[in-house]
Amino acid sequence: MAALKPGDTFPTDVVFKYIPWTEESDDITACGIPINYDASKEWANKKVVLFSVPAEDILLYGTTSPLTRHGTKLRRLHPHLSVNHVPGYIQNLPKLREKGVDIVAVVAFNDPFVMSAWGKANKVQNNEILFLSDPEAKFSKSIGWADNASGRTGRYAIVIDHGKIKYADIETEKGAVKKSSADTVLASL
Repeated sequence: MAALKPGDTFPTDVVFKYIPWTEESDDITACGIPINYDASKEWANKKVVLFSVPAEDILLYGTTSPLTRHGTKLRRLHPHLSVNHVPGYIQNLPKLREKGVDIVAVVAFNDPFVMSAWGKANKVQNNEILFLSDPEAKFSKSIGWADNASGRTGRYAIVIDHGKIKYADIETEKGAVKKSSADTVLASL
């Protein structure tokens, strides 16, 4: 499949891994159970903002938990993730809702446990932002927006409105958070 562009239909077979937020699992050290999240089905009749981040390891602020990924402590931080990208969407959730956005989701190469912990570390509750896992970058590869060298997801944003693509763009400048920023997405709505 080619890169998505405005006017295209969102693919019909997009499934991510996801651990839903619950009060019982709100503590960062609590693990939930990953489920398959059928984005094609869940988003068919909704307005959705999906943004993607490429970093493989995510530092979990304010934790002393020895969280690991494949036996390695998570300690690397990609500054664009934690300073420029996700916080912009968190801060702009009210504005996104005013524009009629039903779902905001972030997808990354990380496994669902890391994504869940990352949401908790950012104090995202009640599934305000869905932290979705695409550990093989299957979706990003299917639309041509995966990093061929690392196999990770690219950094991009897509707006889907009732199954139709309204905005889709990928960062082409290394380290940039422009085309996929919350401000750019808001301007496209």
